[in-house]
Amino acid sequence: GRPEVDWTRSDAMTVLGNGLGAAKHHEDALPVREAHLAMLRRVGASEDSMLIVQSNLASTYQMLGRHEEALRLRRDVYSAFLRIHGEGHEDTLHEACNYTLSLLALKHLEEAKSLMRRKVPVARRVLGEGSEITLRMRWNYAMVLCKSQQVDSVYDLCSY
Repeated sequence: GRPEVDWTRSDAMTVLGNGLGAAKHHEDALPVREAHLAMLRRVGASEDSMLIVQSNLASTYQMLGRHEEALRLRRDVYSAFLRIHGEGHEDTLHEACNYTLSLLALKHLEEAKSLMRRKVPVARRVLGEGSEITLRMRWNYAMVLCKSQQVDSVYDLCSY
């Protein structure tokens, strides 16, 4: 019953969507995520806030097997974070990682490989070798290389 501009209402929608997703009730999470995004647009929320909700919506699409929709949204979110924060920002790198997963789901291996080839060194430099995002990016890059059968040796996976 709180007004749409109340941050508590927005936070509650995030928690509800995340909880439904964690419980693997993705069909139920979808209308929550869509309503949350629509509400943020109506109240003129910050671009960052809307991008986070769009990223969550893309994850829901992905879990529902709606890979084309997820990819379009992931591409838009990644591009927006890149424009707003630059290539070395933690959120941009996180979204590059998410974008790669969507590319992998649709077997867009060359694009995924190119993205990871450019972004893994940035993550290593900016976030460090032990950063969770850096490690996820390296894992994603390894998956891309394996799926595209471009791995000559285990050392190819370690060089990035």
